[in-house]
Amino acid sequence: DTRNSVSCWYGANVIVTEIDPVKGIEAVMDGFRVMPMAQAAPQGDLFITVTGNKHVIRSEHFDVMKDGAMVCNSGHFDIEIDLKSLAGKASEVKDVRPFTQEYKLKSGKSVVVLGEGRLVNLAAAEGHPSAVMDMSFANQAMGAEYLVKNKGKLAAGIHSIPADVDKEIARLKLQAMGITVDTLTQDQIDYSNSWTSGT
Repeated sequence: DTRNSVSCWYGANVIVTEIDPVKGIEAVMDGFRVMPMAQAAPQGDLFITVTGNKHVIRSEHFDVMKDGAMVCNSGHFDIEIDLKSLAGKASEVKDVRPFTQEYKLKSGKSVVVLGEGRLVNLAAAEGHPSAVMDMSFANQAMGAEYLVKNKGKLAAGIHSIPADVDKEIARLKLQAMGITVDTLTQDQIDYSNSWTSGT
């Protein structure tokens, strides 16, 4: 259901471009249109890359974008948008406001780049909101506590935060927001743990 996406709450018509079939079907099942970037490029007004890969938006995409299309990156360094090829197509590049550059293309169209193609939520904003950062900091603090409590018990290497720590952070956040969730009854717990019940 696209109503679950914040962007859709504000009336955005979201298109997802994807290389992973599983993520593609997840997006479809969430109500989004899914298509290759070549098909999406002429349709979009705002493009946001979140891939962690390079040149996700590149020369052939700039050629077919609408006049005034905006591009930004929230995924990985400043390589997701091929700014070198965009600059090569431009007759002029000018700052139109802080963190906003307009590339006037030789074709007569323009493409607007936010945050110089860097992580837009950091380069062109005030960082993450406290409503998100409190959970990030809680995760770091409780992760450090877990390491201290389990000193000498963990093998050398990278360890994921245990699910019970994530659940405790979520429970505390919900509590701080004045929200409660259901808990399983003992009967439900017994049923969930049994392989003899059900069909």
